[in-house]
Amino acid sequence: MKLLIQIPCYNEEKTLPDVIASLPTAIDGVDEIRTLVIDDGSTDGTIEAARECGVDYIVRNGRNLGLARSFAKGLDACLYLGADLIVNMDGDAQHRGQDVPALVRPILTRKADLVVGARDFSDRRRFPRWKAWLERFGSAVTRGMSGTDVPDVTCGFRAMDRAAAVRVLTLSDYTYTVEMILQAGRTGLKVGWAPIGLNDARRESRLICGTGSFIRRQVAILLKTYIYYCPLRFFSWLAGASFLVSVVAALRLAYYLLFADPTMIKWRSGTGVVFQLGIVATLLFLMAALLGTVLSGLRGMLLDTRSHVRNIELAGKIPPLDCEIITVQGDQALASGDPGVAAGARGSFERDAT
Repeated sequence: MKLLIQIPCYNEEKTLPDVIASLPTAIDGVDEIRTLVIDDGSTDGTIEAARECGVDYIVRNGRNLGLARSFAKGLDACLYLGADLIVNMDGDAQHRGQDVPALVRPILTRKADLVVGARDFSDRRRFPRWKAWLERFGSAVTRGMSGTDVPDVTCGFRAMDRAAAVRVLTLSDYTYTVEMILQAGRTGLKVGWAPIGLNDARRESRLICGTGSFIRRQVAILLKTYIYYCPLRFFSWLAGASFLVSVVAALRLAYYLLFADPTMIKWRSGTGVVFQLGIVATLLFLMAALLGTVLSGLRGMLLDTRSHVRNIELAGKIPPLDCEIITVQGDQALASGDPGVAAGARGSFERDAT
């Protein structure tokens, strides 16, 4: 059983050594533990720090691609390197390496395919009331859509087995956390969670730039994922609301036509416009619900097809597209002797660090 711990980093020269030092060197049921750092176009000495810390592999982005795309590239690299288990954790030293066994244990005992870390929202030092409430609300909505019981859906500290990693499809450029849980829940994977602790923050979050930005981002993510995965429910609610407006306008119009003074033309005409707009909006929302349902089904087919293609590529030792994997130490035979590495036409390669 091979475990790869991937750490997406952007200018984490100062915190990465502490992250690597905190990682476990042995876990019951795991034969091999390796580390992989995804350098997302850092401008400091993140790569040099990774080498000095003794990481096994480095994936280097030519430019800053963002957390979600770096996470996806890391998964591709871990799968190509033969990982049976994958743990993802942040490079800012927020997560504790001693919690890795707790995340991996439910997978080893076959109780879960994906395990998400659950932070303590009652800690007011890290989670003010407004933020804790928003996190809980977002997690509750996601639980309802995905059919899971994860209490903290935005935590990036998580573990997964090979089958779950193959199924992951990240479309967002901002974050992958909520989308991943929705995909897992709706594709039949077993999703679990484990309580984790947090280290004191060493810097401000780069994903959250102020309260207003955090709220806007979270609302946008929830709305987007809700439309992606529950289009029929979302647009049916809107259609129901517009239909209710139409019914009220129709009753008001009937009153003016049957009982009111015939000279009150402006009231009749205004109510009639509202009635017509409500009917049109209802029809449009119903059409959107039907089209969204079809697209949601096609999305499921895309996930299934992509999973099969990835399995075929992995069986054929085909390296991931546009992913430069640097072998820092060990595995020299893999770096130089794997026939899949020769497939340079795919735009990816693996080489020894010099």
